[in-house]
Amino acid sequence: MLTSFAENIWIADGPIVDAALGFHYPTRMAVIRLSGGGLFVWSPVPLTEELRAGVAALGEVRHIVAPNSLHHLFIPEWAAAFPAAKLHAAPGLAKKRKDIAFDSELGDEAPSGWAGEIDQAVMRGNTITEEVVFFHAKSGTVLFTDLVQHLPQGWYRGWRAIVAKLDLMSAPEASVPRKFRLAFTGRRAARAALARILEWPSEKVLMAHGAPVTQDARAFLARAFGWLSR
Repeated sequence: MLTSFAENIWIADGPIVDAALGFHYPTRMAVIRLSGGGLFVWSPVPLTEELRAGVAALGEVRHIVAPNSLHHLFIPEWAAAFPAAKLHAAPGLAKKRKDIAFDSELGDEAPSGWAGEIDQAVMRGNTITEEVVFFHAKSGTVLFTDLVQHLPQGWYRGWRAIVAKLDLMSAPEASVPRKFRLAFTGRRAARAALARILEWPSEKVLMAHGAPVTQDARAFLARAFGWLSR
């Protein structure tokens, strides 16, 4: 179900997804309405009839975005439902999903379809995935997919709870999990992207796996990525 998050942004929670070794995660997508009325769909979750109707009521889907090489499973069903939309892939994803006819590979410069409304920066140098971070200027919202996560206390039990705590997935506030920190082998490139992100006049942070941050977003991001600047 779509719910309003900020001006011209809606979010929808998807199902809990299972990963390796019995770990599971909450999921979330976002829809941004552009000035021309078209829709930018970020990290789509499974497309139910109710979700499809809700999205269609907001406007015409023009862009469907896979923001990293891990969030791509539901792109085909969205592409089939909205065939006029352009499909945009994070770096490296098109090689992984040769069955999807992506229209573009995302970089540090916003395409003409949303330039001036949504800025973006690629967090390069990570061996797990190179994630494209977006900033919706009108609402001051930054969108992270996997690089920032926050699972509530009690989400896991037993040894998985211990691993989640050590990995900082269930830290006191949203954080960059340790596995992603260790995977940043190209830190110079990552720091360049982070510098851009910290310059954005951020007010809120949306993430695919965790509750949104709704105040003091710039200070939060500086804390979350303080380890990268050291």
